[in-house]
Amino acid sequence: MNSLVSRALFTAGAAGSALLLTAGVAAAHVSVSAPGAQQGGYSVLTFSVPTESDDASTTAVSVQLPGLTSARTEPIPGWTSVVEKDPESQLATAVTWTADPGVGVAPGQFQRFVLSAGPLPEQEVVSFAATQTYSDGEIVAWDQEPGEDGSEPEKPAPALTLAAASEDGHSHGGHTVDGQDEAAEEHTDAAATDDTARWLGGIGLVLGALGAALGLGAVIRGRRS
Repeated sequence: MNSLVSRALFTAGAAGSALLLTAGVAAAHVSVSAPGAQQGGYSVLTFSVPTESDDASTTAVSVQLPGLTSARTEPIPGWTSVVEKDPESQLATAVTWTADPGVGVAPGQFQRFVLSAGPLPEQEVVSFAATQTYSDGEIVAWDQEPGEDGSEPEKPAPALTLAAASEDGHSHGGHTVDGQDEAAEEHTDAAATDDTARWLGGIGLVLGALGAALGLGAVIRGRRS
């Protein structure tokens, strides 16, 4: 009986681990998020950059911007950021984060790069083509658009869906020029909520697998009795 229950627990645990691993692989590309971002408003953009290489670290990340009036990077220890601007319009067109010597995003890890920016384009979806440079010299371009059937390409460009501007003309959550500090605070709260949700999700998978295994054990005991 104990042997059957042990095998059931092992099987359930393996299934839960497979689900977590599959979810991690599916999200293994450069992405952007900005909860509550609206068309024409200011927001805090978070670019998540995972290292997919098995033996090289990410040492630089460059993101193309759609001509923004304001683009301010968040300091990251060991990294230097440079915002490029069009010489005539002075609009921000790109931002590059470069790791200091001996620093980088190691294999199996990821890094968040944060940018307070705006006004965002007045369109439903905005793409931020990106390039990722590795310590071995490899450069990966994340600039492909979805297929006509909506399928995701191999190297998709980070894309952000923007909500329509509110009727009063103000951006959600105080994402205005004068409200960028409030936007940064919201970014911190959102990141903490996201981490908590991931932990709770993982705990839920483990508890679900354990419950399934115990239920199987109860059925086996019932049949033997």
